[in-house]
Amino acid sequence: MDTLDRLAEPGLDLLRRVDTLLAAGAPDAHPVWPLLRRMQVLPGEAVRAFLDLRPAPLADAGHGVRRLVRGYDDVSTTLTDAVLWSGPAAEAYGHSRAALLHHLDEGPDSLVGRLESTAGYADALADWVEGSRLALARALADVLRSAEAVAVVAATSMVTGSAARSGPAGPGVTEAAEIAVRVLAVLCVAYDGAETLLREWAPSLAESTWRPPVAGRVRYDAPTRVGW
Repeated sequence: MDTLDRLAEPGLDLLRRVDTLLAAGAPDAHPVWPLLRRMQVLPGEAVRAFLDLRPAPLADAGHGVRRLVRGYDDVSTTLTDAVLWSGPAAEAYGHSRAALLHHLDEGPDSLVGRLESTAGYADALADWVEGSRLALARALADVLRSAEAVAVVAATSMVTGSAARSGPAGPGVTEAAEIAVRVLAVLCVAYDGAETLLREWAPSLAESTWRPPVAGRVRYDAPTRVGW
């Protein structure tokens, strides 16, 4: 359990009240409008969705992918063993073996390179989730002890439904919009970070394409064993 988990219950209760007030509208030209248009969701709903994001599964996925590299290393070792035969077939095999070794484990475009990039991307996402959860927790802590929170709670503790019918000029609405700005702004930065990660890592996550060896026409005669 991290800081965001500890603040989730009181934070979601406050944001549920914020959502109730904002459902009736917000003051014209308030900074909350661009954020609402961009996120397409009220702050309470946005935070509930974000709470499901956790760094541990992503970090575990990175470790799991790296464990696969050992299997590729074993195959590569087998392919580098000396071949005790000669002839055109052995030459063709050599070309194929070299191409396969290159595809398996030579450079960032190889299968091992792609595995390492995938693991690195998982690690980067885990760090992004951890940092974003911490930033959101700090924002929630700030709004929970703010004067705006007091006004929102007071406005939504009136007779049932009166606050929701009060419209964008009703009690607590401006304060609800201020809280929404502070929460949605943090989430916008978080999702910008996720999009940046995807752009940065996308070239390294592309499919590794097999390129067959280019060689002259080879007659596949029976191989000649050394010493026969």
